[in-house]
Amino acid sequence: MAKKSVCIVGSGNWGSAIAKIIGNSVKNSSLFEEKVLMWMFEEQVDGRNLTEIVNTDHENVKYLPGVKLPTNVVAIPDLTAACKNADILVFVLPHQFVDKTCKTMEAHMKKDAVAISLIKGFAITDHGIKLISEIISENLHKIPCAVMMGANLAGEVANEMFCESTIGCKNEEMGQMLKTLFEAPYFRCTVVEDACTVECCGALKNVVGIGAGIVDGMKYGDNTKAAVIRLGLMEMMKFIEVFMAGSQCKMETFFESCGIADLVATCHGGRNRMLGEAVVSSKKTIRELEKEILKGQSFQGPLVAKEIHDMLEKRDMLKRFPLFVAVHKICKREMDPSLFIDCLRDHPEHMDIQKLL
Repeated sequence: MAKKSVCIVGSGNWGSAIAKIIGNSVKNSSLFEEKVLMWMFEEQVDGRNLTEIVNTDHENVKYLPGVKLPTNVVAIPDLTAACKNADILVFVLPHQFVDKTCKTMEAHMKKDAVAISLIKGFAITDHGIKLISEIISENLHKIPCAVMMGANLAGEVANEMFCESTIGCKNEEMGQMLKTLFEAPYFRCTVVEDACTVECCGALKNVVGIGAGIVDGMKYGDNTKAAVIRLGLMEMMKFIEVFMAGSQCKMETFFESCGIADLVATCHGGRNRMLGEAVVSSKKTIRELEKEILKGQSFQGPLVAKEIHDMLEKRDMLKRFPLFVAVHKICKREMDPSLFIDCLRDHPEHMDIQKLL
């Protein structure tokens, strides 16, 4: 059987961290081609093209400085050239760019390719939530698209600190193939069939992460953050139950790395936690904080929070998800962060069930 070629669509800090894993994984492999193409939006850094720096110095000095990438990972600024011969497409870019990116790729890729999304976000349509994996599949000739989410802070993964991740894939053979591609001694993967819950957790946990950061910014303690994590998890579970009905989501998936583990990691060390803390200490807008903290990359939490809020508002369900709603309003500067805890005191989880009927 011919070896499969891999293209990584995206090259931020998480994309570069995963490129290190994949680049090492495919070396001397009987399953995968050794050369890995990584599509990179061209930027100038100190007068040089970022792709030139990556391909010469083997380091993404803008988004993952200090980490050497395998020499078989080749950055390429032409999206169509990067994807045209790929058998496996690994999507790892901000979710708001997925639709446009796929439409650029559509006419230039293999019809029998497969994809996997590492993207943590949603798309909201007139008909409700659309998963990013669904957008990828629908725009790319209905190819199968798995997902991978987990407690995977990019810097720690890049520095080979042990962690776990969850691959959600409905096809067992494809899931095992992807597990082989991604696994490393420090990066262990579990494959589950419940791809819907895996993907939803990846999007929703970033909103809770902002809430945890707000708690840090307000100088509350670990007990308060633990309460935010618990209430956030309950809202995540309720949201999936209400809005993904019929998708056969399983409770046990929340106990995989994509669920509680990713939520805890995000609330203690993720970039969205950092944003929540900055929102308290600064009067700057989210866009200004992105430029200051992330050097041009995007915080995904505020975008997801807005999408969730709009959907809840349309269905007159804002009162059932006070944490999600408060995070959105604080990010929009429509609510003072000091009111965050007040919004949780009478959370539905604390109320007598009879009062809610």
